[in-house]
Amino acid sequence: MKVTLLGAGAWGTAMASQAARQLREEDVCLWSRSPEQLQAIGSSGENQAYLPGISLPKGLQLEADFTAAIKKLQADDLLVIATPMSGLSETIANVLKVADQPLNIIWLCKGLEPTTALLPHQVVEREDKLHSHGLKHAYGALSGPSFAHEVGAGMPCALTIASASPHLCEIVQAAFHHGNMRVYSNDDLIGVELGGAVKNVLAIAAGIGDGLNLGLNARAAVLTRGLAEMMRLVKAAGGKSETCMGLTGAGDLILTATGDLSRNRRVGLELAAGKSLDQILASLGHVAEGVLCAAAVGDLAKRLNVEMPITAMMGEVLAGKLTPKEGLKKLMGRDPKIEG
Repeated sequence: MKVTLLGAGAWGTAMASQAARQLREEDVCLWSRSPEQLQAIGSSGENQAYLPGISLPKGLQLEADFTAAIKKLQADDLLVIATPMSGLSETIANVLKVADQPLNIIWLCKGLEPTTALLPHQVVEREDKLHSHGLKHAYGALSGPSFAHEVGAGMPCALTIASASPHLCEIVQAAFHHGNMRVYSNDDLIGVELGGAVKNVLAIAAGIGDGLNLGLNARAAVLTRGLAEMMRLVKAAGGKSETCMGLTGAGDLILTATGDLSRNRRVGLELAAGKSLDQILASLGHVAEGVLCAAAVGDLAKRLNVEMPITAMMGEVLAGKLTPKEGLKKLMGRDPKIEG
């Protein structure tokens, strides 16, 4: 089988390396819109801009021609969209315009579309109706607790592929389930995608607590009550609340809220240190999806009449309406509740 990955950021590069460990290296293609970036990768043997220190397979195919990258794929091959959430709509639209046969398509991004509060699969379905030309593509989301640098280095990792298509799940497992990576399958696309969106917002909240030196008790409270918020939202949106107890919910939340490689946690730490959001984002060099989707998660919660106080507080802090300390005071001043 062949695998094409669209987007040569940290995640696309790491997953290209993972696929090339199992498949023939020349059957894995990494596309970037920047020929200069691909030339630098080819010359150095690593993606110094997004995944420094990780040597890439020598036979990995580098492609700057978007149409050529898509046309490499046949019926049982795999297309992986490795752009941030902000690039999903444009990328899938361009894919569907070029495709002349049914494709197996998955995405790696986590979040909601900021302007519409749509989940990734809903964005894809919207573009499919506009651009698919009647072709029946198979879709899914690959998610779970994972830092790109560790995946690129071949360290142990477990992910979940969520799709209504069992065949697509099998194709994804054939591409990535090997070596130190396990890939589980799940048909709850809503639960998997919402878990990936909400955990990023909660990770910023946990980072704020750590940055304010509130202690481990406070971190445990944020994660536990945040997980309860996630479960309520998933159920209200039509997903399965038990999905939140798996890799793409609790697993990803624990990693993102406590790991030193987490960009979202770093945003919280630096907000607690008094830096402005603009300063923080300028220094990151990468996308922190929790910043982009916090308001959208809040909008979805309001639309579905779901109470999410931690998420709502984060939306106000990120919008500059509250300082981190004011947000904390607001949360701690809430009336007592029954847990459940």
